[in-house]
Amino acid sequence: MAKKGIWFIGAKGGVAATTVVGLTALGRGLTGTAGLISELPRFAGLELAGWDDFVVSGHEIRDVRLADEAMRLSTESHALDPALIDRCRGELEAIDARVRPGTIYRVGPTIEQLACPEVPRGESALEAVRRVQEDLAAFVREHGLEHLVVVNVASTEPPVDTASLPRTWAELEPLLSGADCPLPASSLCAIAALDAGHSYINFTPSLGSAPAAISELAALRGTRHAGCDGKTGETLLKSVLAPMFAQRNLRVMSWVGHNIFGNLDGRVLDDPVNKRAKVASKDHLLAEILGYRPQTLVTIEFIESLGDWKTAWDHVHFQGFLGTPMTLQFIWQGCDSLLAAPLVLDLIRFTELAWRRGQTGTLRFLASFFKSPYEVTEHGFARQFQMLQEWAGGAH
Repeated sequence: MAKKGIWFIGAKGGVAATTVVGLTALGRGLTGTAGLISELPRFAGLELAGWDDFVVSGHEIRDVRLADEAMRLSTESHALDPALIDRCRGELEAIDARVRPGTIYRVGPTIEQLACPEVPRGESALEAVRRVQEDLAAFVREHGLEHLVVVNVASTEPPVDTASLPRTWAELEPLLSGADCPLPASSLCAIAALDAGHSYINFTPSLGSAPAAISELAALRGTRHAGCDGKTGETLLKSVLAPMFAQRNLRVMSWVGHNIFGNLDGRVLDDPVNKRAKVASKDHLLAEILGYRPQTLVTIEFIESLGDWKTAWDHVHFQGFLGTPMTLQFIWQGCDSLLAAPLVLDLIRFTELAWRRGQTGTLRFLASFFKSPYEVTEHGFARQFQMLQEWAGGAH
């Protein structure tokens, strides 16, 4: 199978570093396949790309080394085996040499302050799009890539008021040339990728390719996109448990979730402006699954000592037979990057297969991977997963 490309936005963050270590280890037979949905027996009949079929590069705004980021996950969070990192070090260093400076257009001051001097300041939206496209094109040429999947795993940007955005690409495109283009970096990267015929996956709560005009661009260029916000922990449990309450006719009166973690994403989300986008992504699905809106509270707090380990404590107060109030409580604790990385690899493999199948537009069958899936109103995990199985069987 000809080589395919993976281009990470946020190429040296925890998720990207863990994904690259995992990809390299899988390609060399150094690890098992736990956590990988694409390795389930029910998908064994698919002609998915092999783990060693991919070449990796990306954009990064910080002055860091990929191997150092991976080792930090080992020394600070005890999440990765240092011996495994050492065995993958050569590939990590090769990717380091390929990574290009990212864009900080409208990312907000918290993310902007992380940027190193090599990252351009003051470029227009159109200049950022063209620079990104030049980097993507050079990567494809250098490695003779058959197809490129661009994946946004960068920090969460401040939310954008989408109500004022144009609905069509013909109306949105001229805004790129203006001095006050409202689109953030994630959307500019989505435009750059889709306009050039590449696939785009938004694994973050940032705006990305969510606007209708950018979705139209994907259809116009005959490419594909999916998003947004990877469903890795607490929200995954909500999407499994909320249908249970609905199907047993147990009325949820309130659902409170407290989240604490200490990685770079947590540091960025410590800014209340950036936090709003994440909270909105985590909080909306209950009402859509239950059919009514219980009282809800979602908190996200940065606790530095936790490193990459995320803990979510949820308290569900529900009403049972004869009006009796009852309670469900659960604690979810997992390593953020280790929960995300296999999903990123699965998304890349399924998206690459969708490209070979000639599928374009929004990849709705990937809804089970996201907290806020594009153009999908079904939020129950079992039904979302059924959509993936139906697509895998050819019913797409």
